[in-house]
Amino acid sequence: MTVSHRSQPGVFYYTAMLELDRVSKQVGASLHINDVSVVLEKGSLNVLLGPTLSGKTSLMRLMAGLDRPTSGHVLVDGRRVTGMSVRQRNVAMVYQQFINYPAMTVYENIASPLRLAGASKSVIESKVQEAAELLKLTEFLQRTPLSLSGGQQQRTALARALVKGAELVLLDEPLANLDYKLREELRVELPRMFAETGAVFVYATTEPHEALLLGGKTMTLHEGSLTQFGPTIEVYNQPVDLQTAQTFSDPPLNTLAVEIKAGRVVAGHHSLGQVHSNEALPDGGYTLAFRPHHVSLTQSAVHSVPVEAVVGTSEITGSETYIHVHVDLGSTRTHWVVLTHGVHRVNTGDAITVYLDPARFYLFTGSDGTLSRAPSYEQAA
Repeated sequence: MTVSHRSQPGVFYYTAMLELDRVSKQVGASLHINDVSVVLEKGSLNVLLGPTLSGKTSLMRLMAGLDRPTSGHVLVDGRRVTGMSVRQRNVAMVYQQFINYPAMTVYENIASPLRLAGASKSVIESKVQEAAELLKLTEFLQRTPLSLSGGQQQRTALARALVKGAELVLLDEPLANLDYKLREELRVELPRMFAETGAVFVYATTEPHEALLLGGKTMTLHEGSLTQFGPTIEVYNQPVDLQTAQTFSDPPLNTLAVEIKAGRVVAGHHSLGQVHSNEALPDGGYTLAFRPHHVSLTQSAVHSVPVEAVVGTSEITGSETYIHVHVDLGSTRTHWVVLTHGVHRVNTGDAITVYLDPARFYLFTGSDGTLSRAPSYEQAA
């Protein structure tokens, strides 16, 4: 590892590239991580996105050195550190289930990595006060963690990670226990805070919208396998396969088995529009997919295709309405979610018309659901 700069006397910040080379982790008969290879650049923000039990925590533990891979190697700046313990690495990790020192005050919890690094009293005071102010902990500095709420304890753990100046910062769903307002504030602030240190920053989440808010690059994980890694908006707009698209969609991606016949998308006896002539997709079977906000209750585009549906249920959040509908296309029956802005009152059993825009269609093919066609970036926004 290399020391890149010193921001204040006694506090060093490190930069190092982290590489996983065909890393796998097997526990008994269960394969938790399957042949993952990825390079995380110095000073980068990397979102690890996947549902519960997809392997996010297992992969982060391998990155940190808390666990050793069954096969493959972990490298820092090209040097193998596979067998090196977490104590020998400059790593900070914050879990959803926060970990603090219960006998220490909040101040001492935050200051502990600085004391271990031999920072001066003035640097410790400055860094602790700065982190406490940012995370709204100033009034709690002389209290012990067990006297705080769960959200306050999580903020204490975040503050300790912030002041450490680690070369690798791993955050495992760290905002789940915080209230909505603070979550939104920290989603904006965290990338900036850690980017200033030049560290590799890995943020695990189950929420696609959180990945989009954080930006940077995103790794999509499914059943221990890394399905795609790249700039977040690129992974969102251009998923390499159906599984990645489903991982990066909340509410769930709407799908339908279709055929391409002479350039038209056909489900049963129903035509769902024309594929653009320059795309030249061969005839055959495909999985059509589109996101819930790309189906509407009004004909919003010239070439929108009307589809008759029956309301199953609806959920009104205030600013948005989720409408679950059942669609019968002859031999094809399916369930879709429509996400629309504002309040739309519909009742279970109501017959409604929904409109599909062929320009918004994803088309996947093959046994692995490889992407064959995606909307343009402008259309997929």
